[in-house]
This record gives sequence, C-alpha cells and structure tokens, in this order.
Amino acid sequence: MNLNQLKIFYIAAKRGNLSRAAEDLYITQPAVTKGIQRLQEHYDIRLMDRFGKKMVLTNAGEVLFKIAEKIFELEKHAEENIRELKQRKKGRIRIQASESFGAYYLPSIMNPFSKAHPLINISVNILPNEHVVKNIADLACDIGFISYLIEHEKVHTHAILEDQLVFILPPDHPVCRNKHNRPRDLEGFPMIVHEKNSAPHQIFHEFMDKNNITITSSLELSSNRAIK
Repeated sequence: MNLNQLKIFYIAAKRGNLSRAAEDLYITQPAVTKGIQRLQEHYDIRLMDRFGKKMVLTNAGEVLFKIAEKIFELEKHAEENIRELKQRKKGRIRIQASESFGAYYLPSIMNPFSKAHPLINISVNILPNEHVVKNIADLACDIGFISYLIEHEKVHTHAILEDQLVFILPPDHPVCRNKHNRPRDLEGFPMIVHEKNSAPHQIFHEFMDKNNITITSSLELSSNRAIK
C-alpha cells in the first residue's frame, strides 16, 4: 500500500469532492483521480462511486476510510510529540543517584525543574555510586549523581557542589570534654561508618590513615537513617 495514495483517498473521502481534495493536497484533480484508481487497482476492489460531483464510499471504501483515519491521526500525534520533544516540552529523563545525594540534594533540583517542565516524566533510582557509574556508561540512564569525581573513558563528570563530612558524638563522649580537639584525640574509639565502596567510607579512611589514627572496631552501615 502506498501511503501517498491512501492520503489522496482519505482526503477525497473526507471532502466528498475531488476538486476540494486537490486543493487541500496542492495537486491537480487528475492526480487525485489517478491516486484513487491506483489504490483500487492495488486492492482490486472499488472504493468510491461518483454521483455527479460528489464521491460516495462503497462498503470497502468505508472500511479503508476508518483505517486511514486512524493512521493519519497517529501521524498527526507523532508530529505533535516530536515537535514537543524538539522544544523540550515533553519527554522522559532517567536519573540515578547515590543515597546521600538522592536524599538531601536531588529534591531541591527536581522540584523547580518539574514545575517548569510538567510534561517531562522523571524516573529516579537510588543506587550505590559504582552502580550509577556503570549504568551511565552502559546508557541505562540519562544522568547520574554521585558523591565524588571519577575518571572514566565513557563518562563525563562535572562537580556541582561540595559537601562536608563531620564527626558526630554524644554529649557525654570523652572527646567532648576537651575544649579543642585534634585528630589523634579520636584514637582508639569505635566508629560507625558508611559501608565499603561508598564515598564517605573512602574519605573517612583516608583521613584516618593521613593522621595515623587506629580504629579499634567499627560498625559499617549502608543507610544514612541507620547511622543516625
């Protein structure tokens, strides 16, 4: 089936007149007649009958008209959607983020964006940093937010903010008795830290190694809520 011939048939049936169909399609009336004839030859059945200047659909023509109507409605819908995508009014963004970034920073980024672009669908998955990097490299998501800069041949990174890690102690902890504390004052105390392969875990151990601090024991947890 030739879509151009189907379009000629559809417009002619809709207008009920070959001359008006030719005007709508910016072609000559003989071209309209020829297009309909070719379509009838393709299906080997008559699709239209002429009564004076008016064109009337046969039973086969009515069936094909309903199908053509759906096809060209989909065509119109496709054009509208592509136009909206070009204008960035509609679409989908797949986001993945580390737990800390997803919980504390991502909402402040997403809320104004969602208000400005209400027709864009946003999906968010919270995953470990290394999973976010892998999925970005594999094109499994559109943008990722992790807790540290990396070097990866398939991933481009850009720093958007800096965060600060601090030690949190209960008020009656021995270290809190000191007016001023030094890193070595933490020597020998048990610690609760983030799980391995997380950015806080890496930074924590770099700090401890740099200051030659020994940890007697530690509890590693994967959730910020659990640590709290």
